[in-house]
Amino acid sequence: MSAVIVTAVFHPKDGKKQELADAMRRGIEAVHTESGCELYSIHDAEDGTVTMIEKWSSAEELDAHGEGEPVKTLLADIDGLVEGAPTVTRMHPLPRGTQEQGSL
Repeated sequence: MSAVIVTAVFHPKDGKKQELADAMRRGIEAVHTESGCELYSIHDAEDGTVTMIEKWSSAEELDAHGEGEPVKTLLADIDGLVEGAPTVTRMHPLPRGTQEQGSL
């Protein structure tokens, strides 16, 4: 199995960034219990977006996550707070340098 890194960029409606971050809490807590979830963390980006950075043990576990109840909960909780669907990008590490610093 090979780790999969994901970014999911959410575009909050005007004035809704904090409300969006707060609304994501329940879904995030549920995702943290899912098999294969190594990292699932939101970040306040300089461009006004809220960006989720994720690390999954395998593509299969990430796929199961995408079909699971926690994602449905998260999407329901943020309904009306975002402009469009999140921009999701899957990546695979290309480790270089030290083990600790060369990949997530």
